[in-house]
Amino acid sequence: MTDHFDDENNVENEKSFAEMLDDYSPGSEAEVGIGDKIRGKIVSIGRDSVFVDTGSKIDGVVDKAELLDKDGTLALQEGDILELYVVALSEEEIKLSKAVSGIGGLHMLKEAYDKAVPVEGKILETCKGGVRVEVLQRKAFCPISQLDLDFVEDPADYVAKTFDFLITTFEENGKNIIVSRRALLAREQEKARKAFYETLSVGNVLNGSVTRIMPFGVFVKLSEGVEGMVHVSELSWSKTAQPETMVDVADTVQVKVINIETDKRPGLLKIGLSMKQLIEDPWERAGENFHEGQKILGTVTRCTNFGAFVEVAPGIEGLVHISEMSYKKRVLKPEDEVSTGETVSVLIKEVDLAKRRISLSIRDAEGDPWINVSEKYRTGQALEGILEKKEKFGYFITLEPGITGLLPKSNIRKLSEPGLVERLKEGDLIPIVIEAINPAERKLTLAPANTDDEQNWQAFADRSNSAMGSLGEKLQHALSKKKNK
Repeated sequence: MTDHFDDENNVENEKSFAEMLDDYSPGSEAEVGIGDKIRGKIVSIGRDSVFVDTGSKIDGVVDKAELLDKDGTLALQEGDILELYVVALSEEEIKLSKAVSGIGGLHMLKEAYDKAVPVEGKILETCKGGVRVEVLQRKAFCPISQLDLDFVEDPADYVAKTFDFLITTFEENGKNIIVSRRALLAREQEKARKAFYETLSVGNVLNGSVTRIMPFGVFVKLSEGVEGMVHVSELSWSKTAQPETMVDVADTVQVKVINIETDKRPGLLKIGLSMKQLIEDPWERAGENFHEGQKILGTVTRCTNFGAFVEVAPGIEGLVHISEMSYKKRVLKPEDEVSTGETVSVLIKEVDLAKRRISLSIRDAEGDPWINVSEKYRTGQALEGILEKKEKFGYFITLEPGITGLLPKSNIRKLSEPGLVERLKEGDLIPIVIEAINPAERKLTLAPANTDDEQNWQAFADRSNSAMGSLGEKLQHALSKKKNK
């Protein structure tokens, strides 16, 4: 329920406004209707009126007094653009106004309600469920849900501000007046949306404002009431780009329309957008930027059972085959060596521009340990290794990461006590001697350390007792037995 002010002195104003509304003729040739918001150019300025191009066959006219500044001057000239509401129509004239405002009576409010003409109102205070609004010196109620198009968290932010409203309820001779700003905004938004849709087509390049950022993409406001979405795959050529790292809410972005579909919601369209299609395809210059033998950094984008894909530049991915992951060990699963998002050093092995493929190697970027194996090792050299794997034909012994030799079973049997070696477990230390080196075939043939060489065995036993436990004691015991014979 709302209060109302005395309107005895407003009869003349009521009459003039009523006459204005009654001048509306359904048969008019004008292409606008009462309540429409039009945007037009000033075509001439008279002594009391300003004439505006409405885009229809009839020019609009607005009282000059409505457009004066606070100091009583008109800061407008021919060619300026105005946004006004249609408040009356006739065959000769379209009456325009900022909105129904000022002193008025019940009849004026009733006419504005019947004709859906906007009225100007000032928000006085908050109340339960909404705000109280002063409209033509009468109090109306605006529900909080009707205060704006978006969710209103605190209606107190709107107090003391003046807006245009539509009267949605007029009952009990004006004692119950309900207004809606949302309805007016929605009406204007729908009109703007229809006008935008008429110009929309695939291939359009537009500027928009980021409204929401989701894991799957970014929503962009293109016009009033019109949003499109840039899917995450269309944000950038890079496959590692994340929406939250690319843009912020309220950012202005340039987008290209790539898809238009009818939305499930009546009157709406689903608009697919792209940002990356406005940026040069990185493969166009890949031949200039990448070449065989080049060592670069990249980011792992995904792992498969045959290798890992590494992005070496936004939109440029290469494959590290599982066989190119390590010289130091046999890789069974790429995930054991690298993980998605990890930065790795890679060496370009091949660039195929026609197929948009780049072959990469992690192991070559790290360096081949076999390159200088002849300089580091020599035949007859005694050293320690780690038992990597047991096979029927012999044991694989790792001398350093990437350098593995074979200790044949036939060489183990030459020991006076071969059982000491045969009882070793994978991961145990073992003293060996290099018997043969073949760098071309990446082969090292090994033999157990000569137990007749007391110095070699004793040195090994002293260093490895703690690591080998009982095995070190047994080897030392075997050495003592050999010495006493």
